[in-house]
Amino acid sequence: MLVHSVSTRRYDTAMRMILHSPACVAAFLLLLVLVTTPAHAFRCGNKIVTKDMHEMQVRRACGAPTTMRNIGRTLRNINIPIESNYGGGWTARHFPGYGFSQEVVITEYIYNFGPRKLMRRLLFEGGVLVSVETLGYGYRE
Repeated sequence: MLVHSVSTRRYDTAMRMILHSPACVAAFLLLLVLVTTPAHAFRCGNKIVTKDMHEMQVRRACGAPTTMRNIGRTLRNINIPIESNYGGGWTARHFPGYGFSQEVVITEYIYNFGPRKLMRRLLFEGGVLVSVETLGYGYRE
């Protein structure tokens, strides 16, 4: 009984030292960052689709959508930033209101990944992904 408790204590001490080492903690945090995806993103195979991607980037990652339709048009204000260089590597961008309105097309893509995965609804404004929604489980085609 004495031998068992001594070897168990040594094992516990060794495991605590390994798990609390800075290298182990750093490796765990790096793994956590690599595995997680943002809430407004999803995976297509091994590619990640996020907001602000262009339509062609999404098509390259996911292929052609199950359905695609133009929903309508909207006006978007586009502000042109002015950069000020203050020297020493300091720059500032400000938006003084010098911009214009542009009419953009709103396009909807729906991806059906099958009955065991969730369908996704993507909204593009002017060819740029602005919204990713989950619709529920897909269906067999």
